[in-house]
Amino acid sequence: MEQFTQITLLLIGSVFSLSLAAFGFVSIAEKEQRAVRVSFSGAVLGAVFFILAASLPASTRATLIFILTAILTGFVILFFLPIGIIKTENDIPSKRFDERKIMFARANLKSGTPEYESYYALHPEDKLTDDGSRDKPGLLSPQSKFFDPILFTAPNASFALTSALRDAVDGTPASEKIALTPIEITAYIKEMTHYFGALDVGITPLQPYHIYSHTGRGVGIYGAPIELDHKYAIALTVEMDFEMMGAAPYAPVVMESAKQYVESARVAVQVAEVIRSLGYAARAHIDGNYQVIAPLVARDAGLGEFGRMSLLMTPQEGPRVRVGVVTTDLPLVADARSIDATTIDFCNICKKCAENCPSKSIPFDEREKVDDAARWHINPDTCFAYWNVIGTDCGRCMTVCPYAHPNNFAHNLVRWGIARSGFFRRFALWMDNLFYGRKPAPRPAPAWTDISVKQ
Repeated sequence: MEQFTQITLLLIGSVFSLSLAAFGFVSIAEKEQRAVRVSFSGAVLGAVFFILAASLPASTRATLIFILTAILTGFVILFFLPIGIIKTENDIPSKRFDERKIMFARANLKSGTPEYESYYALHPEDKLTDDGSRDKPGLLSPQSKFFDPILFTAPNASFALTSALRDAVDGTPASEKIALTPIEITAYIKEMTHYFGALDVGITPLQPYHIYSHTGRGVGIYGAPIELDHKYAIALTVEMDFEMMGAAPYAPVVMESAKQYVESARVAVQVAEVIRSLGYAARAHIDGNYQVIAPLVARDAGLGEFGRMSLLMTPQEGPRVRVGVVTTDLPLVADARSIDATTIDFCNICKKCAENCPSKSIPFDEREKVDDAARWHINPDTCFAYWNVIGTDCGRCMTVCPYAHPNNFAHNLVRWGIARSGFFRRFALWMDNLFYGRKPAPRPAPAWTDISVKQ
């Protein structure tokens, strides 16, 4: 019995310390400096504690093993208790949204133009806010706070390419349709979308509320009603690099953001062209030339849920994605959306993005109903105004989000628990704060981006 308790404590200590040490090495690769310190400190302290415990009297060792067993048993019981289960609410909008109202469309308005005059005649409440944003330096401006004359050339190049792709989103279908069953063509289109570079892909029937009501930017006549009679929408995501995004809100974040706008656009344009070659109408929807609300389409296609920061929260990368969409009349098999209440529950208790938002644009309250749909709504005006001050698209909310950790075994194990237990969601948030901090500092950018103009 005496030897058994010693061996048991040493085995428990070995598992505990080696697990923390392994996570420490994972954190080194992720450049998470605080997590490295916490992991290795915990591993050393755990090893010392269990070695000393193994040298205690046999009765004390037995008591300690009983306590540890009780803690583990309690953890397992709490894991399966219905903690934090929330009632799902309607999250389907009852009407279409006017693209002219979005901040990007309003930012494009030029004083003295017919578009400027007509918009503010309809929405005078936006004029003061919008003029204030225009008075700031602007995204990628040389006068912005985080301007970098070398690194800002990359997002400018990416945005130029995305702009060039806007005229390629649509075209004439081939005169002859290739006959395949919906199951066959759906499987092919999905695999091909992955082949072109998409991370995830889903399909949903195209709904009226997916489609903007009027054109606000991009190709088309400003203010013209949008008519899109396609039957299906293919939503795809591309991943934004964890290391580049970690430097938010500095230059690497806008470099990566712009690059992935290009990637999502490129994949969508290619997929649309393939579908037209099969004889069916198809239109890609890309940055600056959308006719649909891409994150809403992606959510209904089963790719994620809307979180507190109003971005699509995907199961493996969280908000660290860009979304592209292709609408088409190609007969497809739609994916069934399953509402993920666990994401909503986690966002209810987390609030990390709201605490770290430099412009205080993310709400701390629970979801509210706007247009009959329950969701969190950020303040896009204060968010965009901050972008115009710093010159980048910030990204702090994405980088501090516990869902945004890399897609690897350690973090996926946590994601597995989060998806299955309300207690574990609360435990995981506590652990995230312990290892990464409640207000994490920006992580180091890749070494190659550390370059400056020589004097």
